[in-house]
Amino acid sequence: MTYSDATPPPPHSALTLRLVLATFGLIVCGGAAIVFALLDLPPVLIALAALPAVVAAVDITIIIRRKLHGEPG
Repeated sequence: MTYSDATPPPPHSALTLRLVLATFGLIVCGGAAIVFALLDLPPVLIALAALPAVVAAVDITIIIRRKLHGEPG
């Protein structure tokens, strides 16, 4: 069998990389929101930092659920 005859392996989701990046985003954005609140900055800035942290937290929940159900990656 030559290389051209072999079927390619099925693609895998990069769930672990996505989990690492979402965790990084949660830490950075959540930390920024906390610092902004402690510095008594305008609520708009706090919300602009907190919103991506919330999105990252939801993404982490989805990723963990998919990993627990056996998805590779």
